[in-house]
Amino acid sequence: MRGPLPWILATVGVLAVIVVGAAIGGNDESGETVPVGEWAQSVCGAVGVWRGEVEAIVDDVRVPNGEATAAEEPQSETPQGRTGYIRKGLERTVQAAETLVEGIENAGIPDAPEGEEAAERLSEWADDAQEELDETEEGLDDEAETVEESIEQLTDAARTIGAVLASGWQTILEIGQLDPELAAALATSSTCRELRQEVGE
Repeated sequence: MRGPLPWILATVGVLAVIVVGAAIGGNDESGETVPVGEWAQSVCGAVGVWRGEVEAIVDDVRVPNGEATAAEEPQSETPQGRTGYIRKGLERTVQAAETLVEGIENAGIPDAPEGEEAAERLSEWADDAQEELDETEEGLDDEAETVEESIEQLTDAARTIGAVLASGWQTILEIGQLDPELAAALATSSTCRELRQEVGE
């Protein structure tokens, strides 16, 4: 498929699915104070799994599964077909973001001097990410009538996904600057190290 979908893939294609020991939302420590190392492990794991889910979703959008027959494939080149593929992908991305929000909340509050601030900042990012993706999905309610319009819609969606991915890692970097305990925990956590490798830091 041509158009901006390869660009979406390029945005997240360098990200591998991160395998973590606990699934997002597994242990509910919402509102509770937890050891800073445990918190770092949980939040980086949640963000890492989410990024991996987004990568898989984009792959599916770029290369639709085998359900379509050869006779149906040309439909994907219509404005409606293109918009339909990206809508399905965005719906799944929004669902993944909802799970991310839950995972961040369930991680609790790190037992560090700036722990409450750290938890609040990360929670705000997750909420904002979900809201931005929701708005992008709603923007596809008006079906494109031309290929040019569909490309514009897909480009906007791609830009939003890329920005949300980038802002997640930036938020973690900023949290690490709040105090030395948080910085040390984020530096030594295995899931944070994996996440750092995936974003090329």
